[in-house]
Amino acid sequence: MSAASRALPRSPARVRPRRAVLTTAAGGAVAALLLSACTSGGASGGGGDTNFVMGKDGISTVAQGKRDAVPDLSGRTVAGGQLDLKSYQGKVVVLNVWGSWCSPCRAEAPNFEKVSTDLKGQGVQFVGINTLDTSNKNALAFEKQQGITYPSLSDPKGKLLLRFKKGTLSLQAIPSTLVIDRKGKIAARSLAALSEDKLRKMIAPVLAEK
Repeated sequence: MSAASRALPRSPARVRPRRAVLTTAAGGAVAALLLSACTSGGASGGGGDTNFVMGKDGISTVAQGKRDAVPDLSGRTVAGGQLDLKSYQGKVVVLNVWGSWCSPCRAEAPNFEKVSTDLKGQGVQFVGINTLDTSNKNALAFEKQQGITYPSLSDPKGKLLLRFKKGTLSLQAIPSTLVIDRKGKIAARSLAALSEDKLRKMIAPVLAEK
């Protein structure tokens, strides 16, 4: 066999498998990113210095006088209205970060709605931040399915989350929950899905503050 006959051109059939491998690898990277974003737990958040003290229940708290103010959070809601978190100053605010694509978010949603309804008359306001949803229709469907009655800010690209000071919220843990005191400062944090009992225990000390 001559050298010329051995130097055959590469056929399309030889190219396709390599493309398939590259596509699979890219898909794996995206899947890994989504997996890292949606987690049922986490022990650390953000980075930098933090005054949070982790409890045995996985809930971190900050003593009065050492708390950071919540950043400016305002904009369009999932339902299409406008919301400014500052309008709730004077109330205890429970801020929950969620996505319709997140299984732990679906698991904890009924707990949040129940506690929200129970504590509304005591000066507790629940607010959500819907993040990384590719379609607002998905977020609306989630709220309807779960019977959520409190408002959620729409944050499809995570821009609102970037406003938080490092160490106050983990961008890698969704769901995440913060309890904000009556002065607009972050008093407690959870980087895991919450049961009804844990959620109530997280709110109670802040609600009892004068």
